[in-house]
Amino acid sequence: MTTSAPIADGRTIGLAHYASRAVLETVLRRYGATFQQLVALRLVAVADAPVERGALVAQVADALKSGPEDIREVVAELIARGLVADDASHLTATESGRDLQERTAAETAAISARIYAGIPAEDLAAAGRVLAVVTERADAELAALTP
Repeated sequence: MTTSAPIADGRTIGLAHYASRAVLETVLRRYGATFQQLVALRLVAVADAPVERGALVAQVADALKSGPEDIREVVAELIARGLVADDASHLTATESGRDLQERTAAETAAISARIYAGIPAEDLAAAGRVLAVVTERADAELAALTP
């Protein structure tokens, strides 16, 4: 009996997303961090200059399809934990914040390498192109549905 490869649809994309996210969140729990915190922290930690708070909130809210109030709370959590320093309206990663971002990035990079090992580059490129189109179209549909 032969089985064919699954078609890339909402279900298969969702299953891959949830499996990958569960791996990441398992790693983050060991550091007492959440996915939302890591997304925001990474943007601040890799920035060449202090990040304007409103711009960070908008960028993370857009990426995570979340409300800005939720992301403002995430930023407040990062500040309270001493991972991000607040200078009025600008944010910078503290040494602890950069360390956390670097450690989680290194740990998840090793796991990702194992997950993607052996998948041909041309398959990854095709999947990337398809996912970019799906993301673009889903963002357009979301914009049309949002009052």
